[in-house]
Amino acid sequence: MGGRHATARLPRAQAAAGDVAGREVVIEPGGCTGWHFHRVPLIVLVKSGTLTRILHDNSVVVHRPGTSFVEPPGIGHLHLGRNLGTVPVVLYVTSTLAEDEAFSIPAAAPRGATPCSCPGGFA
Repeated sequence: MGGRHATARLPRAQAAAGDVAGREVVIEPGGCTGWHFHRVPLIVLVKSGTLTRILHDNSVVVHRPGTSFVEPPGIGHLHLGRNLGTVPVVLYVTSTLAEDEAFSIPAAAPRGATPCSCPGGFA
């Protein structure tokens, strides 16, 4: 997942099972994350803006400021995040990732889904 990131994570040597870390993710207006998935569950709070998620089955979920959701792990939960609004989407994300672990894994659009064509597509 991309955008501007401010990360507070533990170095691998200090991380233990059950440790959590926070990250702020910002998606600018018109931006998107690209199709991706995560290796661990994420707990996400939408601080500002409106996040539109397109899920692996082509369903659409809209998250407004003040709402939260859990992003399940694994390739079976492939998704794309978009900012279709006029203000930045700011997400506060909690996970159990250590400093050297990839936040997200880029992937091709699932069968029948629209490929990411927005500027700045990233994962």
